Amino acid sequence: MTVSTLATERRPLVLRTRPAVDLTDDEFFAFCRLNEEWRIERTAVGELEIMAPAGWETSSRNAIITAQLTTWALGDGTGIASDSSGGFILPNGAVRSPDAAWVRRDRLAALSAPRRERFLPLCPDFVIELRSPSDGLGRIRAKMAEYVENGARLGWLIDASEHRVEVCRPGVEIELLDAPRSVTGAPELSGFVMDLDLIWRQRS
Repeated sequence: MTVSTLATERRPLVLRTRPAVDLTDDEFFAFCRLNEEWRIERTAVGELEIMAPAGWETSSRNAIITAQLTTWALGDGTGIASDSSGGFILPNGAVRSPDAAWVRRDRLAALSAPRRERFLPLCPDFVIELRSPSDGLGRIRAKMAEYVENGARLGWLIDASEHRVEVCRPGVEIELLDAPRSVTGAPELSGFVMDLDLIWRQRS
């Protein structure tokens, strides 16, 4: 890795706490609440990954993505969408916050109201990760693989700088889409089509 890459790649600060401190799910939730200005995730081995807020262009693109998913979800009614602040405790113990996610209502109905106020103990049915120009591609691909391995039925890795989408599903090869104008969530999310032109054109 070159010096210039090190200077521009947005990598998380990693804190290793085990075995000195082994946070429970509730303790980790409280820790995140105390540090709300940071985006904090936990790996399957208990490492805490702390990321600074995203840049403005990435944040704006993510708002467009979340708005389209939320609009479809409200009309479809079979599930609920969440933005990048929503945390999920995956079956492997990791706590992740995808840039956008969708969960079926029947799965949410099995959780108590107090439980839904905290990180959800499940993997979303659908996840989206948006790569900014400073994000390492390998790290985001590893997160997408983790979602699929832990139960996600569909995942999109949207690379705005390259105008590329990687469509991930369990048990099949990753589908690479170069400069698509849109991408469909069918059959997992019937009727959901994301307009990607809005994301490719977004500029400050």
